Amino acid sequence: MDNRRPPARDVSEDHTTGGRTLLDVLSGMEERGYHAQFRSRPGGRVACDACGEEMDAADLTVDHIDRLEGVSDPADMMLVAAVACANCGVKGTLVLTYGPMASIVDSDVEARLPT
Repeated sequence: MDNRRPPARDVSEDHTTGGRTLLDVLSGMEERGYHAQFRSRPGGRVACDACGEEMDAADLTVDHIDRLEGVSDPADMMLVAAVACANCGVKGTLVLTYGPMASIVDSDVEARLPT
């Protein structure tokens, strides 16, 4: 497993959430128009639930990234990306685990996200 922190992203609002929950982050992104959901797939690919297409994570447009660390366990690390589909253009969220608990699938997707 990959237990390194994700590299810094060249996005305007990349930050650690400072105690906010996953629900808080997702609600905030939805308020800003990110309504669809994206899922990590093997091989560094991402599926768009709106159009059903799979694409290389490198083809997504990443507008914003939040990182969360568990309040009771800092090893519970999640990355929430506000992204746009390369196929249909819909905006939505992609939630990945990172650090020591990250799956290989999530690690591969995170490594391919545009910086």
